[in-house]
Amino acid sequence: MAKKITSLVSKRNSLRTHRQIFTLNDEENKALNRYILKYKVQNKSKFIRENLMMTIIRKLEEDHPTLFD
Repeated sequence: MAKKITSLVSKRNSLRTHRQIFTLNDEENKALNRYILKYKVQNKSKFIRENLMMTIIRKLEEDHPTLFD
């Protein structure tokens, strides 16, 4: 029973409640749609979110302060 409650709590913490909206110009939209069709991306939202967060996390890791800066 405790495992079910823990699972429910962690699931609740990962709910996405903050909406971010951005716009693309015609060329950007065409490129995105071409990529999605070519590589058979099944979930556009997930694809954009994962790639955006991967880029953000990578940049933050590169920019972290070091001892000798």
